[in-house]
Amino acid sequence: MTTRLDDRIAFVTGAGQGIGAGIARRLADDGATVIVTDLNAETAAATAAELGNGSIGLQVDVTDRDSVNAAVDQVIERFGRIDVLVNNAGWDKGEPFVDSEPQTWDRIVSINLYGVLNTCKKIVPLMIERGSGKVVNLGSDAGRVGSSGEAVYAAAKGGVIAFTKSLARETARNSVNVNCVCPGPTDTALFASMGGEKLREALKKAIPMRRLGQPEDLANAVAFLASDDSAFITGQTVSVSGGLTMN
Repeated sequence: MTTRLDDRIAFVTGAGQGIGAGIARRLADDGATVIVTDLNAETAAATAAELGNGSIGLQVDVTDRDSVNAAVDQVIERFGRIDVLVNNAGWDKGEPFVDSEPQTWDRIVSINLYGVLNTCKKIVPLMIERGSGKVVNLGSDAGRVGSSGEAVYAAAKGGVIAFTKSLARETARNSVNVNCVCPGPTDTALFASMGGEKLREALKKAIPMRRLGQPEDLANAVAFLASDDSAFITGQTVSVSGGLTMN
């Protein structure tokens, strides 16, 4: 039985745990060989070991262009190409903007926005040269509609959304599809670190589907956009939020 990502090489950032690990598992289930990258080498290796299909784990700091470039060079030397790039790595600190510090801004923007720029700068030219490729960037509904306590994160993710649309325009003629998936509140360790049970219950009441998102919910959307089923879709922003936000 063939699946829709057989023989594809997928490079996924921040894939050691949480949403990224969920995405890696789904892509592997669909047949892809997944390059599991994460700042934490141990979680990257552990996740990759679960996947099969010749998947590997690499320690990568997406804020460091040298780290990104070295990892991509290693992948190209071993596999010859990258068919799918999923920019999932992200970080946030929940606090009012007026209480935030510039050091926090720098970290948020470096990981969430510059991380996307760094991987795309290295990988997208390779896709253009081959005349095919799929880029899926993880944005956030915070970047679409704003979110209290996440002003700088929302600004960075808004940048990811705008960058996605612009890059999609620049690469469409080369048969490279670039799309953005925007999670709503999702049940991950990052979410748990930003609020307690009171926040969880309030959000469940606000979400029309009456639950938080799960990593698998995001992974399903990413897998579709990574596959040939989305061949005529580019420059789009898809919210996976249980109806909390609607276009």
